[in-house]
Amino acid sequence: MTLASCAALVEELERRYVVETEMVTVGAHAVELIRPRSAEELISEEDFARDERLPYWAALWPSAHPLAARVMEEHGAGRSLLELGCGLGLVTIAAMRAGFAVLATDYYDDALRFTRANAWRALGREPETRHVNWRDLPSDLGVFDRVVAADVLYERPYGELVAGVLARTLAPDGLALIADPGRVAVEAFLAACGARGLEVRETEERPYAAGNVRQTIRIYAIARIAI
Repeated sequence: MTLASCAALVEELERRYVVETEMVTVGAHAVELIRPRSAEELISEEDFARDERLPYWAALWPSAHPLAARVMEEHGAGRSLLELGCGLGLVTIAAMRAGFAVLATDYYDDALRFTRANAWRALGREPETRHVNWRDLPSDLGVFDRVVAADVLYERPYGELVAGVLARTLAPDGLALIADPGRVAVEAFLAACGARGLEVRETEERPYAAGNVRQTIRIYAIARIAI
């Protein structure tokens, strides 16, 4: 992606959306993200009627902050990382800064565009991106040393779906990092992981505070059960 093509992408996003900027600190690094002004303004009745799709990607959720910080603590050089539900790209940017070769995925193509634009603005380069439907995974998606996701268990069916994606995409010695604030599907997710030969190796709690928002984010480190 050249400087000109990045500028063209940002211009396209600014033309199609009312765009705002948000400054975020991850470790010692400040990241300025561009994002739509309001996720609610993007709700499509047609999308929801078809598959209950809602534009959650357009907001920066609290779980992304501690997960990005956790990923930044890794040494990613020579390793691959898959992000599920990349949204605006904060975790992907952290993973790229840590040295991972990143594939950022989302169900919304515009999430991929914002992730590419934000990564370029932050790092001067972009990740590989791909549209991925958890209900119909591409057969050539491959396996990864790290699979990460922030706050993706907000609907009951997603527990089984996300566990199924991990079982398909986690390398034999890989590690998944799933950040969750206590969503409705987390218990079903953990049970589904166990049924698929995956186990929680560690659970870390990290606080999040911004304005009136206070959350405790749990980061589940998940790996394949050793045989």
